[in-house]
Amino acid sequence: MAELDFSKLPSYQPRRFVPGQVNLTDIEQVVSLYRKLLACKISSVEELETFLLDRSELDAAVHQQGTILYIRMTCQTDDPSRAKMYKNFTESIEPAVKLFTNKLDCKYLEASKQFKLDEKRYEVYNRLIHADAELFREENVQLQTQEALLCQEYQAVCGAMTVDFEGVEYTMQQMRKFLQEPDRSLRESTWRAACERWLADTARINEIFKKMLLLRNQIGLNAGFDNYRDYKFREYHRFDYTPADCKKYHEAVEHLIVPVLADIVENRRSQMNLSTMRPWDFDLAYPVDPKGRAALKPFGTIDDFIYQMVEVFHRIEPEFGSQFQEMVELDLLDVASRKGKAPGGYQSTLDDARKPFIFMNTVNSNEDLLTLLHEGGHAFHTLACTHEPLLAYRSEGGLPIEFAEVASMSMELIGIEHLSVFYNEQDIRRSWCNKLEGIVSILVMIATIDAFQHWIYENPGHSHEDLIKAWIKIHNRFAGRLWDWSELEKERGYLWHRVLHVFQFPFYFIEYGIAQLGALRLWLQYRKDASGTLSNFRKALALGGSKPLPELFAAAGLKFDFSEGTIAPLIEVVAKELENLQE
Repeated sequence: MAELDFSKLPSYQPRRFVPGQVNLTDIEQVVSLYRKLLACKISSVEELETFLLDRSELDAAVHQQGTILYIRMTCQTDDPSRAKMYKNFTESIEPAVKLFTNKLDCKYLEASKQFKLDEKRYEVYNRLIHADAELFREENVQLQTQEALLCQEYQAVCGAMTVDFEGVEYTMQQMRKFLQEPDRSLRESTWRAACERWLADTARINEIFKKMLLLRNQIGLNAGFDNYRDYKFREYHRFDYTPADCKKYHEAVEHLIVPVLADIVENRRSQMNLSTMRPWDFDLAYPVDPKGRAALKPFGTIDDFIYQMVEVFHRIEPEFGSQFQEMVELDLLDVASRKGKAPGGYQSTLDDARKPFIFMNTVNSNEDLLTLLHEGGHAFHTLACTHEPLLAYRSEGGLPIEFAEVASMSMELIGIEHLSVFYNEQDIRRSWCNKLEGIVSILVMIATIDAFQHWIYENPGHSHEDLIKAWIKIHNRFAGRLWDWSELEKERGYLWHRVLHVFQFPFYFIEYGIAQLGALRLWLQYRKDASGTLSNFRKALALGGSKPLPELFAAAGLKFDFSEGTIAPLIEVVAKELENLQE
């Protein structure tokens, strides 16, 4: 793969604190800049605000350097030079910056006692800084570095996985497309071949995760928490809901949504004339058509895919189309699936340039359209906040994930309304049906993975056998019991190995459930008033992270709530819509 060229990306605005020719992979140069910032004198409100702007500029420049190295590493995990550069940054720059981050937080908190800033403007910022300062422990810096390196190792293991299938070498992402084929024997052989490849690395992945758990539990204890779960909730700045609220979500899903998923599975079993549903008969992300039709293949080449998506975004909102076109021109996408590339998809922000980058693994499926709509929503959120001078209000760490995912999930639902660029009317109905079934499935999957992670970190002394038993029990509580797993218990026991978030982003999953409910509400509003809904939506995106989470939802015309009372009417709408599509 060619080198990713980010040289076309100038700073969003001329720097005034960070030199233009600084090498931000050089620890001495980075430390020198942070020392200079820490030494600056603050003797007025104006100087305090200047300090915050200089800090945002420096943090943005350093974060962007790390993001570029991460992007390059994930785009080719088997390139030793890329891995080494990212590893060096993770081991040297990031720990040094974390130490200065705490010192700068303390400097700000001390200065803000004397020089009072606008309370409304800095309400959220103050809450974030207080939380981070209280959470910081110097002894955790090295542990977090080790954790980050283990995440890199996990990605390298997954990125190296390929399967020789019917004489052709496929990545694991490419294999999944065969699960949409009408030929049941082909689906079964595909599923078994993929499982065999995953199981070949079971011991290595288990060892990585074991080390992660030891580090994470110690990090939580060091910070004064009873367990890592409670520490992570604080680190994620979850001020507006608790672990108990998450468990209420699990119960609501079990009672309200699992029955809807059971109906979907049973309807498919009946249409497919099967005695039982095996795991290769209904993959939640890549579902086979129950009527035996060939899988949707929406585009020809990857270039076709990209430029047709420009048109989709333009139809939703002309400015979105223009913004996505600019991303294409600036090479801010890597969408092809290939050997050595990390799995999954993400949008990452280049904070100094204030531009988004989209990473995904395309296999010419309906899911590709939804993935790019999703990551496009994140990208437009990033671009909506470019005017915000404070990095804490526009960075990925500053944007509340629960609302950031509303931006992406809403774009999926709104975008499907405009897929005539790719599909005829019949195929649009199929895409809609797949999407709505997928929403039911993902809400159940979110409860499964979130409940599993709560168990993991509430029971820090568990054995590996305990872990597998807990996974099977939780899997059965939700969707697992809807499939026939006869003679597949080992394969089933390690399905969680494929969930990137369990390894790299612990407890970052419930946000998808909260956001999906918000996105459903926004989509229903869009159907009634597209113009007004998009206007509110864009205004909410432009707020970045400058308002508390409930206020961000309110700005988009939504209520921040993921209780049973919210879930019940929304899942009824989804179920009714599915009935209409299947008539």
